[in-house]
Amino acid sequence: MRTGIRAGRTFWSRTSIQKKIRWTQIAMMAIILLMNLFIYRQINQTVKRIDAVFSSNITVNELEQTLEQIQETVYEYLNTKSSSALEDYYRYEQEYRGMIELLNSRNVDSEVKMLEKNIRSMSETYLERTGETVQAKRGRNVERYKSLYEDATQLFRYIESYMYNLNNLRFHMNADNYQVLLRVMGVLESMSITVIVIVCLMCLFVAVYLIRRMIGPLTGLSVAANQVAGGNFDVQFPEAVADDEVGIVTNAFHQMVDSIQEYIEKQRVSMENEARMKERELTMETHLKDAQLKYLQAQINPHFLFNCLNAGSQLAAMEDAERTEIFVSKMADFFRYNVRKMQEDANLFEEIEVVDNYIYILNVRFAGDIQYQKEVDGGVENIRVPSMILQPVVENAVTHGIRDRMEDARIWLQARREEEQIRIVIRDNGKGMTQEKIQDVMSGNRRRTDQDGDSTGIGLDNVMSRLRLYYNREDLFQIYSEGPDMGTEVTILLPLSTEGGQNVPDLIGG
Repeated sequence: MRTGIRAGRTFWSRTSIQKKIRWTQIAMMAIILLMNLFIYRQINQTVKRIDAVFSSNITVNELEQTLEQIQETVYEYLNTKSSSALEDYYRYEQEYRGMIELLNSRNVDSEVKMLEKNIRSMSETYLERTGETVQAKRGRNVERYKSLYEDATQLFRYIESYMYNLNNLRFHMNADNYQVLLRVMGVLESMSITVIVIVCLMCLFVAVYLIRRMIGPLTGLSVAANQVAGGNFDVQFPEAVADDEVGIVTNAFHQMVDSIQEYIEKQRVSMENEARMKERELTMETHLKDAQLKYLQAQINPHFLFNCLNAGSQLAAMEDAERTEIFVSKMADFFRYNVRKMQEDANLFEEIEVVDNYIYILNVRFAGDIQYQKEVDGGVENIRVPSMILQPVVENAVTHGIRDRMEDARIWLQARREEEQIRIVIRDNGKGMTQEKIQDVMSGNRRRTDQDGDSTGIGLDNVMSRLRLYYNREDLFQIYSEGPDMGTEVTILLPLSTEGGQNVPDLIGG
């Protein structure tokens, strides 16, 4: 016996609180369902009995009304001989026959049943008399239909008296049955209230029991948690008496406190190491600032360069050197954009304009050998994009693609909107690239060559890195080439919205 109890307790202690509540709810619902089914069955039977009480009187009343309608239609037909009265007679006669078929026709020890038998027998005789009366009227036998009508009328009165007695007898019997049914309904009502009270008490008892089982360990756990919150990690934890959610939380809290102690020790060691590394970083930062200062001092003042280029442009204009003036002016715009836009966003039309200036400068330099075509959809020029992302791609196409074949060099630039992004394609008809070289460029492993020295210094890896940082996505830069001497195509995707929630391009002016 003790073994069975112990096994039961072990099973209950290993059951989760959620399952305990679920099984308790199922048991309560099963009890409520069974009691409701029992009460419903009793009420349903009682309601059927009440319906029978009222339906018996209603049946007799309907039978009496149909009998009166037969008598009236026969009288009307005898006086008027109208076809409508005759049709009504036959219709009511059929209804009445169907009603009396439901009455008792056997000799039984019941006053009600014997009254039904007499009414049925007299009704059949009455219907025969009325039928003969109608036939005599149709045959114009006046003496006969008058005699038959008097017999039918006398039967009609007898039947009415019998129906009256049957109705009164059934009424008294139904009144007694109705009182009994009322008492039964009262018992069912009391039973329902008792069941509801019992179920509520059982639910209350189970809820109090489960709450005590849960709050007991939680109280001890809360005391230990307050001590830990006060900084005391050497606290005694209550033993988990069950493997339910409370036991799991207790064990997890115990492990958490142990982990916090280990973490505090690791943090102490880490802070000491970090302090030593901080000293080294400060020393390195000081040396780096000195190097940056020397580097800045060695640079050409951009404003001085712009002023000189503008002065050269004005001088060319004064000397009527129009091509020289345009060339110097575009050079000034190109370098001014490079210096001004590297640390801020730009509009797409500014990026395309820089490409236009760059191609113009190269055509002056290479005697106009580069054929440049562009196709830009309307409405995309004002979209904000990272600066200096198109000119380095075009520069790379010139340097590594078409430099050695200037006689038929061509560059295409296309910008179009596709749903939630802008697709920019830059294509050349140069030397093309192998898949291995494309992978090196995409991974940032391409090394600088001697030709790279004659450039703005912004490589494709720089463009790819800034696109990833700006849009917080990896799939924005693509390179495609069918192979050597097949040209190269670079695709840049500019999302109109970003998942990162920062640096989102906006439409200005439309």
